[in-house]
Amino acid sequence: MIEMANEILFRASATGKLMTNSRTKSETLSATTKTYLNEVFVEKVYGIKKDIKSKYISKGLMVEEDSLKLYSKFKDKFYLKNEEWFANEYISGTPDVAEDDLIIDVKSSWDAHTFQASKTGKLNKLYYWQLQSYMWLTETTKAKLVYCLIDTPETLIEDEKRKLMWNMGLIDENDLSRKAFAEIEQASIFSQIPIEQRIHEIDIERNDEDIELLKTRVLESRIWMNTELFNLEIA
Repeated sequence: MIEMANEILFRASATGKLMTNSRTKSETLSATTKTYLNEVFVEKVYGIKKDIKSKYISKGLMVEEDSLKLYSKFKDKFYLKNEEWFANEYISGTPDVAEDDLIIDVKSSWDAHTFQASKTGKLNKLYYWQLQSYMWLTETTKAKLVYCLIDTPETLIEDEKRKLMWNMGLIDENDLSRKAFAEIEQASIFSQIPIEQRIHEIDIERNDEDIELLKTRVLESRIWMNTELFNLEIA
């Protein structure tokens, strides 16, 4: 059993939750960060992970391999899924692709609208810190955040149809539900779109100043966990 926060390595995929800013100058850690640290405490001390389920996460996990294959086809280069776990004294993680001086992390968009938003909106801060973390772990200087638009798995399409039936209060299909089903299917299939329009790449350079900030925030988070959650007196 973990008995103090100094033993905890934070997941690279969640370091962005450590880096949110507090709304008050008197506190270093934000409410969001403290909520996350409580989740980490329960997981590490009691072995109970917070159960987070969503259709977005489900699709991302189910089509991860398909997204990497699509990106390989787009780049005309085979990218092998990385299975190596990296760790230092502060964080740990497994990037999707780890090459000599390049980290690639693939994100599978839920639909065409969320994919388009990734092309025109601001860089997701959680993903930014995730990739900085991976570059820190692997001692690389370049990273790519790659959004892919992949057909939604049939099981998730059927889930959407069942939710629709429930919301409409229907037991059996009718003309209205069948029309809605057709719209769900149309909004879930993208293989007819050219590959180059289903890939969006964002280059991210290593930022050593930000990595130092992250290192500091890990230490601050451990101190807070030791005093507030592990009830240890810090000299």
